Amino acid sequence: MDFEFALWQMLYLFTSPQRVYRNFHYRKQTKDQWARDDPAFLVLLSIWLCVSTVGFGFVLDMGFFETIKLLLWVVFIDCVGVGLLIATLMWFISNKYLVKQQNRDYDVEWGYAFDVHLNAFYPLLVILHFIQLFFINYVIISDSVIGYFVGNTLWLIAIGYYIYVTFLGYSGNPYQLRKANGHISQSVWHPV
Repeated sequence: MDFEFALWQMLYLFTSPQRVYRNFHYRKQTKDQWARDDPAFLVLLSIWLCVSTVGFGFVLDMGFFETIKLLLWVVFIDCVGVGLLIATLMWFISNKYLVKQQNRDYDVEWGYAFDVHLNAFYPLLVILHFIQLFFINYVIISDSVIGYFVGNTLWLIAIGYYIYVTFLGYSGNPYQLRKANGHISQSVWHPV
């Protein structure tokens, strides 16, 4: 497992997500697959899920079993369950409506769709389960306009980032089409 490369991907998902998807393009050229074959990113994401959930439990004064319950919810519902749903939906939409030629050589892999979800989920996780912890007790929980504003702004940033990284994941696939001015043309992938 290449943890150094996985850490590189996690860092660049915040600073320059285009570079991460350019790497997916290179993997397709060298290994003939879009999806990751190294589980290091998933292992590091699991560690982040555990650490951030324990931090959340500590900041909110949750008991041991409540923290374990929150951890199971975050892993199996928020990350995996919603990820399976979103990845399957986006995989279906991409293969049904966005791929130019309907054959095996030009389809979007389901594993790639799940990787796009994991890439988009990581910044959301860090924003909502790590950065938000610094504001939760003193600002967000307070019943004030500033508390609502800070909490909702963090959610807006996290969801906006999720949508942006997901968009990059599907727009970076050179076999997909886009509709422009009433006609369909092949999208051009420009690495940054």
